[in-house]
Amino acid sequence: MRYLPHSAHERAEMLGVIGAADIEALFSAVPKSALKSFRLDLPDHSPEFMVEAHMRALAHKNQAGGDGPFFVGAGAYRHHVPATVDHLIQRSEWLTAYTPYQPEISQGTLQMLFEFQTQVAKITGMDVANASLYDGSTGTAEAVLMARRLTRRSKIVLSGGLHPHYRDVVKAYLKDDADLVCLSPSPEGQGDILEHIDGNTAAIVIQTPDFYGHLRDLKGAAEAAHAQGALLIVVVTEVVSLGLLEAPGALGADIVVAEGQSIGNALNFGGPYLGLMATRKEFIRQMPGRVCGETVDADGNRGFVLTLSTREQHIRREKATSNICTNSGLCALAFSIHMGLLGEAGFVRLARLNHANAIRLADALDGVPGVAVLNQTFFNEMTIRVTQPAAGLVERLAKRGILAGVPASRLLPEDPEVNNLLILAATELTTEADIAALCAALTEELA
Repeated sequence: MRYLPHSAHERAEMLGVIGAADIEALFSAVPKSALKSFRLDLPDHSPEFMVEAHMRALAHKNQAGGDGPFFVGAGAYRHHVPATVDHLIQRSEWLTAYTPYQPEISQGTLQMLFEFQTQVAKITGMDVANASLYDGSTGTAEAVLMARRLTRRSKIVLSGGLHPHYRDVVKAYLKDDADLVCLSPSPEGQGDILEHIDGNTAAIVIQTPDFYGHLRDLKGAAEAAHAQGALLIVVVTEVVSLGLLEAPGALGADIVVAEGQSIGNALNFGGPYLGLMATRKEFIRQMPGRVCGETVDADGNRGFVLTLSTREQHIRREKATSNICTNSGLCALAFSIHMGLLGEAGFVRLARLNHANAIRLADALDGVPGVAVLNQTFFNEMTIRVTQPAAGLVERLAKRGILAGVPASRLLPEDPEVNNLLILAATELTTEADIAALCAALTEELA
């Protein structure tokens, strides 16, 4: 209680109002075994400025993404977010607004979500998009449940190139269902997912670019799935790739799920992030989340409404398609503002910059002794094999001020086959000097 601002008199006054004699009486329902029997090792009360100074000193021990060469990706990417985005989302009209439970009075919020849906539908090549979900991983799990409802089948096949966190979230949602097939990691770009499709398959889940950076054949996968009456769920963790790659909807995808963090949302110690979901028009009533629509009022004026909200507990309760309970509205707003600033041409140009820098990175890594680039195809991310455990290598490079990607073993600790694999990403912020510094450091460390 030492850091609470209340005085002894104020605490006594509050206890009197609720009829408790003392703090012990207030917590009398808590079992004695659950009570702390020791003093926490925390310093005594300090002035606010001293606490701030202490916290700043701790923060200075961190190396931020912009402090030096940065090649970390694996589902969360460092891109330039224009200052305009942050300025606009911090206006009080947006910052204090939440999900529109009385939607028609929230015309600004509804219009923003309508524009957001339009942007997501266009970049994914799908008919309709919802007004966002938590993040890409929970969106993937929701897509799997949606596919089961649509097909009335139970078998789900997850590609070996699916992000391990996404795989684990799906497993948590399905409670390790026996009809969930998780294929082995495929760092070389191999995969036999099509061989696992049968008459009981509800959907196959393919990520592209996948966890290791490989681009996957969506058209062939869609044809194979549809031949058996199954659906194709496409996962995209790097949404910027949709500015250069052909849209999944044009290649036969039935449901597209993406992590929208790369547009408008900076790296923030793991969140909040932004789940994108789009599907075919005929599947809209099984799509979780809400859908905003455009209409006209009695006087013929343009307006926006919450067209579909079948997941809402206050509408359908236990019959809801989903109980996912927010739409990451502020993150969706940031996405929509950034996408609006880019425009279609700017979005394509951003994607080309990312890919060009990744090509420079791959070419440079090819000249480093002890490094083998595994990818034949990639967008802005790739996997390399090094001659020693990648986790220790990354730690040593971090001491040199270089954040050199993500060891595959960090996300796949149970698989010894990936110990020497390192996943690196290049974005529009990656400079030639960054690449040179990485290659020089790798050369020294692997010598």
